[in-house]
Amino acid sequence: MKNSLRLTVLSMALCFGLFSIAHVKAASISYADQGVSVQNTYTFTATTTGYIGAYFQSSSASYTNTLSLLVNGVVTPQSSLGVLNNQTSNVGDYVNLGYVNAGDILTFQMKVLDTGDIWNSNSASNADGVNHIYSTSFSGDTVLGIPAGTYVGFEDIQGGGDFDYNDQAFIFTNISTLAEKHISPVPEPETYAMLMIGLGLVAFTVRSRKRRI
Repeated sequence: MKNSLRLTVLSMALCFGLFSIAHVKAASISYADQGVSVQNTYTFTATTTGYIGAYFQSSSASYTNTLSLLVNGVVTPQSSLGVLNNQTSNVGDYVNLGYVNAGDILTFQMKVLDTGDIWNSNSASNADGVNHIYSTSFSGDTVLGIPAGTYVGFEDIQGGGDFDYNDQAFIFTNISTLAEKHISPVPEPETYAMLMIGLGLVAFTVRSRKRRI
């Protein structure tokens, strides 16, 4: 009886494990023409003012890669040291890549720590002239907690390697609005003037009441 119970529990655990593994695999997005270089060129433009968030999706690379975001050619402070290390990140891990304004040009950059190579989402900026990314829309995954956004998969080998574009894969999305901007605006001189006038009126009113008393 005990052995039968153990086998049942073991079978349930195995089925659950297989379901989890299958789910993670199902969540990954495969490039349909593996072995052939992506011919598309990608230009990413911020459509909304706010923060850009990125969720780690998958990696099949033996090399260690990190991600950065350039906004109009300048790396964001939040990603300057490299984020979403593909050897230590878990599926669904989230990072804030930085703040953007609608219309800003976004360039994703992957650094291969083992070789020192740096590959850009803009193929014209790559030393080998090869397109190192594949991108498509992502409908979201509620189980993994990854919202809908844009999928980007990098190839980390010089010359394109095996062109599977899954060495560093992530989902990026705007995750806050202009109203949630973290930098408080500096008051204009006119604001200070109105504040001083208001304080003066309050002081005058207080003194008038004291005289009447």
